[in-house]
Amino acid sequence: MVIMMELTIDRVSKQYKNKIAVDRVSLRLTKGIHGLLGANGAGKTTLMRMICGILKPTGGTITLDGLDVQTEEYRARLGYLPQDFGYYPDFTGYDFLLYMAALKGLRRTDAKFRAKELLQLVALEDAAKKKIKTYSGGMKQRLGIAQALLNRPDLLVLDEPTAGLDPKERVRFRNLIEELGENSIVLLSTHIVSDIEHIADSDVIMMKAGGLIYHDRWDGSHEDLEAFYLKQFEEEGQEVS
Repeated sequence: MVIMMELTIDRVSKQYKNKIAVDRVSLRLTKGIHGLLGANGAGKTTLMRMICGILKPTGGTITLDGLDVQTEEYRARLGYLPQDFGYYPDFTGYDFLLYMAALKGLRRTDAKFRAKELLQLVALEDAAKKKIKTYSGGMKQRLGIAQALLNRPDLLVLDEPTAGLDPKERVRFRNLIEELGENSIVLLSTHIVSDIEHIADSDVIMMKAGGLIYHDRWDGSHEDLEAFYLKQFEEEGQEVS
């Protein structure tokens, strides 16, 4: 059976009292990497939290192959790495993955195999038995990716995954994300253009003040993309990098 893999976001909004955080956003995303760009406060995290079922939209619908975002079937196909994912510092990387696998309902034997497989994928096999509190920022982020992949998700949502990483770790992270985009819908939120401009065939989405201002493949140069992005936000003094 072939899984279609289409995330449909239809006129989704989120309002907090007098503030509209996301304003009638509509998107159709299929397998591949989709870079979500926007200055801090543009609505990226709010949109992602709605896509992950953490926040309920004020209006509109979110479905994955027709499955509503609030259903167990949708969540079973979802992997999520928030900006600050929770971990237990005295756990080893391996034990943490086993713990997260149990929360996701994986059988113990499957969880052990999957944890070892993912630790190798994210280049943490040598640190599997070390406590997380000894990990660098990049190692913690790679562990975060591993926990998001435990259930082999069709939809992988990554919120500012390279924040705080050094250049070497950022390159390693991009390479890993590029591999994941071959078999999944990957939505990567960032305010750093270089996070997506060096990933081949990225679909570029830009948000500003809660709304979409651009969604297409970028056919120009990396420099043109950065110039276009900066122009959208610097005029209003918003924070960009």
